[in-house]
Amino acid sequence: MKKSLLVVLACFAFILSACGTKEEAKASSEQKSIGLVVTQSGLGDESFSDSAFKGLERARDEEGILFDYREPLEGEHEKHMAELIQEGHDLIIGLSFRSQAAMEALAEKYPEQEFVLIDSVSDYDNITSITFKEDEGSKLIGLIAGMRTESNTVGFIGGEDIPVVQNFEKGFREGVKQANPDAEVLVNYTNTFEDDEKGAEVARKQIEEGADFVFPAAGFSGIGALKETQAQGKYAFGVDSDQYYLAEDAIVTSMLKRVDIALYDMAKRLKSNQEFTGEHIELGLEQGGVGLAPIRIIQLTSDEQAILDKAKGKGE
Repeated sequence: MKKSLLVVLACFAFILSACGTKEEAKASSEQKSIGLVVTQSGLGDESFSDSAFKGLERARDEEGILFDYREPLEGEHEKHMAELIQEGHDLIIGLSFRSQAAMEALAEKYPEQEFVLIDSVSDYDNITSITFKEDEGSKLIGLIAGMRTESNTVGFIGGEDIPVVQNFEKGFREGVKQANPDAEVLVNYTNTFEDDEKGAEVARKQIEEGADFVFPAAGFSGIGALKETQAQGKYAFGVDSDQYYLAEDAIVTSMLKRVDIALYDMAKRLKSNQEFTGEHIELGLEQGGVGLAPIRIIQLTSDEQAILDKAKGKGE
């Protein structure tokens, strides 16, 4: 009798155990995952790649999304992206125009795989493209520079001379000229996103020519520009992320490009099984895709703040 009871209990325990294993397997198979290929500058750029990583960390913590990433430090985007596809991630994300050719080659090879391309636009049906209205955010920076410059000379430093960076320049120019038609805007490109010494050299040159506010949109090259501007006792603006802590005596505010929010939203879409339709999504001020970090170091007057608020769409 006792032996029979033990057998029954053992069978019951086995059934429970089997059910648990099945449930765990089902949960695991339903858990979504994302593969991210950051920029060639890699993580630690205090900018674009770090912002993307931050968005997926939030998706992991709040939505339970798994993710893995690769740093194409030698430019091998296709190799790294293919590795992530082989790992079985539901969604592959690539940053910047540099990842586009590799992504399109793989999108053709794996037509059932979904991709998200940041900062460039693809026509492939399985690639969803996300771009930002950098000009709208940069215009806010330009307004501040134009309103507060004492030398009537401000500087813009671009990384590579490509459309997305030209868009930063365009918005900055518009803001400066709207606030101060007499101000001169110095413009130089470092032709690289990865040389902080080159960025410092260009910032030094602009300051020698009279710039008292410098706005670099140049990746790691821009970090050199920010630190040099601080060393020269002038003002600067960060870009992409809140870069205040990189030069706390110089950085007035930063133009935020919310790559983190864009990727978090894509992760939520993936989790809720919404379809990826290969559309082009543009994110500007209205969508919260660009904006400003807190203004520090200087205090805007109420009139200046009203001008800024109006430009943000929050004023009369």
